[in-house]
Amino acid sequence: MAAARYRYKIVRAMMTREVPLEKLLDKCSNSVYKLVNLASKRAIEISEGQPKLVEVGANVKSSTVALLEIAEGKVRLSKK
Repeated sequence: MAAARYRYKIVRAMMTREVPLEKLLDKCSNSVYKLVNLASKRAIEISEGQPKLVEVGANVKSSTVALLEIAEGKVRLSKK
């Protein structure tokens, strides 16, 4: 039941292009700086032709796609 509710929230976020900031910060060690760096690098990769890791429409901006990928856990920070 919780998984279905979670999936619904992700789908709703994708449809309305809203990505909850709290969820994104959890994925990036609660650092806005790391989140912005990760999202911008991934958005550039998508703009340069890398495949999208989430299903979205063709008119969705690469920055939004990058944030959705981070929210779903398909793109992660690498530990250095």
